[in-house]
Amino acid sequence: MARNVKVELLDDIDGTTAAQTVTFALDGIEYEIDLSDENAEGLRTELAGYIEAARRTGGRKRMKSATGATSTPSSSTSREYSKKVRAWAKAEGYEISDRGRLSTEIVDLYERAQETEQAPTKPKRGSRKKVAAAKR
Repeated sequence: MARNVKVELLDDIDGTTAAQTVTFALDGIEYEIDLSDENAEGLRTELAGYIEAARRTGGRKRMKSATGATSTPSSSTSREYSKKVRAWAKAEGYEISDRGRLSTEIVDLYERAQETEQAPTKPKRGSRKKVAAAKR
């Protein structure tokens, strides 16, 4: 006897069809919620101010695929990403090694720089560079 089983993700907020699963953490507890694109965008919008004011403490940035699913970078993608971060950091005057793990601070500075390149131009603060370079 053949069986065809169909699994459909439903939005945990309104019961419509979910397009993605969003993972987040609060107070040391990780949560996962299935959401439509509209509700996922709403969640990200609501949290954006808090995220901008917060410090990252770990984890990897997740990339969105064409289907909207998120995943961590593969090792080859990770190597390419590291090369870009190192090249950017050296061009900006940071002293970093050619090998080894990149500091979270340098990666965060790189990601912020990439965001500001895509967003309207904001004035740069020179003191951040001196603080990061001094820690090396």
